[in-house]
Amino acid sequence: MSSLEDTIKSMKYDKDGLLTAVVVDATTRQVLMVAFMNQKALLDTINTGKTHFYSRSRRKQWTKGEESGHTQDVKAIYVDCDMDAVVVEVEQHGGACHEGYRSCFFRRLGEDGQWQVVAMKIFEPGDVYKPKG
Repeated sequence: MSSLEDTIKSMKYDKDGLLTAVVVDATTRQVLMVAFMNQKALLDTINTGKTHFYSRSRRKQWTKGEESGHTQDVKAIYVDCDMDAVVVEVEQHGGACHEGYRSCFFRRLGEDGQWQVVAMKIFEPGDVYKPKG
């Protein structure tokens, strides 16, 4: 087993074998998205230089941009002190959010207690995603 594989296995995965992955823009440091990685997704991310995640709802691994074409080139990966979460710095191509925004964090809590959209859409989801069903 390689040193890299040992490093990946030494992480502290949750009961479902997952780590939290916070994805940030390498230049602006804007948080783009939060997702989950299992050992294979983390290893594939490292080996390919593209982000790979594990979908809890679909119960399968996926590559960012596999459907939309909006990919992420990995620039650096950091681990937290507990070894149970990573921050992945990326160069984002297109939008990170499946709702059409650059970041998934496009709503801010307003003084009225309601979520307010504070960003502009950069693409229309219907133009890049196939209809489900």
